[in-house]
Amino acid sequence: MITAVLTAVVVWCLFYGKINLIVLALFCAGLGMALTILGKHKHTNFLAIDVLAQDSRLKKVNPTLKFFTVIILMMLCISARSPVVGIYLAVIMAVLVIYVGGLEFHDYINILALPVSFLMMSGLVLLFEVTSQSSGILNIPLFDFWICVNSATQARTALVLARALGAVSCLYLLSLTTPMSELIGVLRRARCPNIIIELMYLIYRYVFILFSMYHTMRNAAKSRLGFADYRTSIRTTGNLYSNLLSRSYRQANKNFDAMESRCYGTEIRFLENREKITFIQAVAAAVITAVTFCLCLLFS
Repeated sequence: MITAVLTAVVVWCLFYGKINLIVLALFCAGLGMALTILGKHKHTNFLAIDVLAQDSRLKKVNPTLKFFTVIILMMLCISARSPVVGIYLAVIMAVLVIYVGGLEFHDYINILALPVSFLMMSGLVLLFEVTSQSSGILNIPLFDFWICVNSATQARTALVLARALGAVSCLYLLSLTTPMSELIGVLRRARCPNIIIELMYLIYRYVFILFSMYHTMRNAAKSRLGFADYRTSIRTTGNLYSNLLSRSYRQANKNFDAMESRCYGTEIRFLENREKITFIQAVAAAVITAVTFCLCLLFS
């Protein structure tokens, strides 16, 4: 709901004065309603990202090819001088993840909702300027000052949001189609230091563990009316976080014992499934990269 409202407000401010107000109002209302309806289908959560990567049809694509293609596309997107490049990449990445990879559309929207919310809040900050007089397309009085939106801020915000959305979409393509073990294999073959790889994996894994423990404890507290009123909610929240800290230490000890029972020495090793780069995969990566590069040159 919050993402839908923020998106509608930002789109309204971005196109205010450039599109007929009635058409713009209908478009923003329709966009907000669509995002609200899609946001109600919560079939996945944060913990399901690894599961979705395992189930993706793009899992069999060579992870090294995906990794370096995504890095190149992100660099092109961030260096682009037109919002067209970011929008193009966001659309292409969504098509690849949903229609080629097999992810449900509403699941992709739900996963993308959190970063989009941050982007929209940043967009609102970039859109408005505080001036001593009304000199913009959209002017809001505030005491002795004016909060204004002008053409320059609209263009700047559109470019920043498009860059960020395109880069985030590229990262989601990588994370939703490539299991963590394969990403670690790519980094190891790229000669990344082992200590960085192991810390990255352990931190990533423990985020999941803590979130799962918190989710279980919160559901148990709700089933016992632990959030019945404000005072009870405060007491329950304090107990929940204190227990979460102690349980996280116990879980860490259990996980380390499990690692030692599997002959853990000084390095975390994974069974790597090295898929070969096929002709179709190489051509698809080259075409997407070439089109992105051409768009950067065309709109530079």
